Amino acid sequence: MIKALIVGLWTTLRHFFSRSVTLEYPEQKWTPPDRFRGRHIHLTNEERKPLCVACGLCEKVCPSGCITIESEKNPDGPGKVVTDYRINYLRCCFCGLCVEVCPKNAIVMGHEYELASEDKESLIMNLDQLLDKRMKSENQ
Repeated sequence: MIKALIVGLWTTLRHFFSRSVTLEYPEQKWTPPDRFRGRHIHLTNEERKPLCVACGLCEKVCPSGCITIESEKNPDGPGKVVTDYRINYLRCCFCGLCVEVCPKNAIVMGHEYELASEDKESLIMNLDQLLDKRMKSENQ
């Protein structure tokens, strides 16, 4: 019984002087690793138009059914143009299948992880909210 007490106290004492792994959130922010799957980002071309060709593969492969795409015929040529793209983050499981299946690599997983909200409607994001903000700010 004394041996178990000494082992327990030694373990406590050893961890007491080790470096803490806790971050003081929100003052300190966590830096996600490169392969982290956060909020989706839609990439754009030089004219700030989405690279999405409205093929619908991401909508079909999504296991939680959180992606909705609306499209129309492209007036400038062949194919379709996406008119509305929505991701419901109330249902999304951040599996990344939509990124893997995209033939044009138009969607990527970002590093944004602070998605908490008191308003459910703010967690249903449309194409304008999902567009790459870096590309927008560079071209403005």
